[in-house]
Amino acid sequence: MTPNQEIRAVLKAIRKISRALDIHSRFLNKQSGLTLPQLIVLRCVRDLGEPTGSAISKEVDLSPPTVLGILDKLTAKGLIERTRPDTNRRIVISRLTEKGTVELSKAPSPLGDVFERHFFALTEVQRAQMLKSLEMLGEFTIDDRLEQKAKILEPKIREPK
Repeated sequence: MTPNQEIRAVLKAIRKISRALDIHSRFLNKQSGLTLPQLIVLRCVRDLGEPTGSAISKEVDLSPPTVLGILDKLTAKGLIERTRPDTNRRIVISRLTEKGTVELSKAPSPLGDVFERHFFALTEVQRAQMLKSLEMLGEFTIDDRLEQKAKILEPKIREPK
């Protein structure tokens, strides 16, 4: 395979994954009323116990403002509650509500049942290799100028005259 063919094959594989995630995300939203990022954050709150927004942000690899927006929406839906502990009033922790626990138990898999069935049919070694390859692929996409590029793409907010 030539380098050009290899890049095309990589792009095709990534596009398949991206399309599947997009379709599943829309299905998930229609079925549960949750977006994929909301489901991921909700599961993170469950798994971490009573995490801060910062801990969630690190765990799910989303920016703190994005996580805060998701937490606001989950709070408005009654799926989580946020409180300040008596021991440290500067932080805010999140915890699942009873409704959140019920909704989470009914929610479909974040990646879909078919993916989970295929993934867990692999051996533990194969799953570890796949995860390592995906992590490496993710690292390849990191560009020091990525945030600069994102700012260029954001619509400019005009100051009132």
